[in-house]
Amino acid sequence: MQVKTQVEDLQNYLTDASNMPGGYAERLFVPETAEDVAAVLREANEAGVAVTISGARTGTVGGAVPFGGYLISLERLNVIKSIDRTAMTAVVEPGVVLADFTKAVEAEGLFYPPDPTEWSCQIGGTVATNASGARSFKYGATREFVQRLEITLADGDTLTLSRSRPNHASNDGTLNLTTNSGRTIALKIPTYKRPSVRKNVSGYFNGDNQVIPEAVDLFIGSEGTLGVITEIELRLINKPKGSFSGIVFFKDNRNLLAFVEEAKGMSFGILESEIQPQVPEGATPFFADWYLQATLIEYFDDQALAFIKEKFPETPEGMAGAIFFEQETSEETEDVLLEQWNALLEKHNADLERSWFTTTEQDRERMREFRHALPVAVNERVVRNKKKKIGTDMAVPDENFAGFLKYQKQLLDASGIDYVIFGHIGDCHLHANLLPKDDAEAVRSRHIYGRFIAQAIMLGGCVSAEHGIGKLKAKYLYVAMGERYLNEMAELKRAFDPKGILGRGNLFGLENRY
Repeated sequence: MQVKTQVEDLQNYLTDASNMPGGYAERLFVPETAEDVAAVLREANEAGVAVTISGARTGTVGGAVPFGGYLISLERLNVIKSIDRTAMTAVVEPGVVLADFTKAVEAEGLFYPPDPTEWSCQIGGTVATNASGARSFKYGATREFVQRLEITLADGDTLTLSRSRPNHASNDGTLNLTTNSGRTIALKIPTYKRPSVRKNVSGYFNGDNQVIPEAVDLFIGSEGTLGVITEIELRLINKPKGSFSGIVFFKDNRNLLAFVEEAKGMSFGILESEIQPQVPEGATPFFADWYLQATLIEYFDDQALAFIKEKFPETPEGMAGAIFFEQETSEETEDVLLEQWNALLEKHNADLERSWFTTTEQDRERMREFRHALPVAVNERVVRNKKKKIGTDMAVPDENFAGFLKYQKQLLDASGIDYVIFGHIGDCHLHANLLPKDDAEAVRSRHIYGRFIAQAIMLGGCVSAEHGIGKLKAKYLYVAMGERYLNEMAELKRAFDPKGILGRGNLFGLENRY
């Protein structure tokens, strides 16, 4: 295990993609085994020294930025231990890079759906933040694929949590866990009601729709505050046989929103539509395969299209917005599914002549480049303006989405500040990026962000749908949760980490009120 103390050796580990300033640490540890991790934590716990866990540092909320104490980088715990084609599972260490893992899985004819935008992230980080992405529309976030976790606790003890041997809380929310050394940890699940949204990483997971979570779920999305994940077993699925993709343009925002609403309803099987598949006689018995079901539905507003046009000059002008969608297909179902999408697009007046469609992998990658060109263009503008962007990450319930988007657009248009809105419209979760050009616009941008937070909470939404809370959004979690429920979260943390050494500042703020 490497131990570094020199400033120049620590420098690259003191920030993440949030560019949060001021990070510092006493020592950097680069363990190579879970036993190394346990040794560092035992030492830190005995001395009451704060510990920050570092992965690929692709997070945008300052979660990996240390403010004193020890820093543990998991980059050398990077082994793919197994890929089991029969069981359709994989076992990995936390430092495995997502892009490398995805390639290894697909080489076995299998598929791992979670797809956060930054594929250079590490698997451990995606579990610690419950990362999602575009394909979460169909497949859900990382939580849906985690089968087992090996965890090292703050005092160096270890815990194995598996869905094959679930630990559920009792009816009153209490839960007793036994560590691998035989010690019992008694805890109580927080009682707050989670917002009725499809994506939410705002605070510890305590179940959905009154379902009491399994113990493993407490650690998924806990942002390094409850323990250090040292091994992960993931569920895999069969690799899709084919795919049909489209980037479709709309001149009228009302048509765009109506298209999205019907595509969502048909994908979830909750909407009766006159658009029905024409299934040929003798077709496969898996009848659901013939129905329209989007893998992802992504949105670009008019401002986003103007930004993208700098890199994709073929982008048509005069559009209110665009939708990028994908549909998994097989050779047998492809034509029937294409006919359904075409009928849906015609019904909602998409500009089909200037829209783009493909069934080939090469052109599909070009469309994904179109999607990823926007964050790149935004970052280039940030560098040019020499001011940080202000980016939102809220999600709201389906029934309040159209009104929330209208509210954002009206407020931003009136502000005169450059902006783009894009993201996961299928999950009612968009990113509004404000791009201030000077100090005055930067102050106004932060005020607008605060108004968006307040509006999202008022509409029953969450303050962070996929990026997490980290240190930068702790004050917004306090606004959303309030004193009582943050205290319940703090009680849960103390059960695993009595001295509060892990992830200081994450979720609860750097002032460490809890």
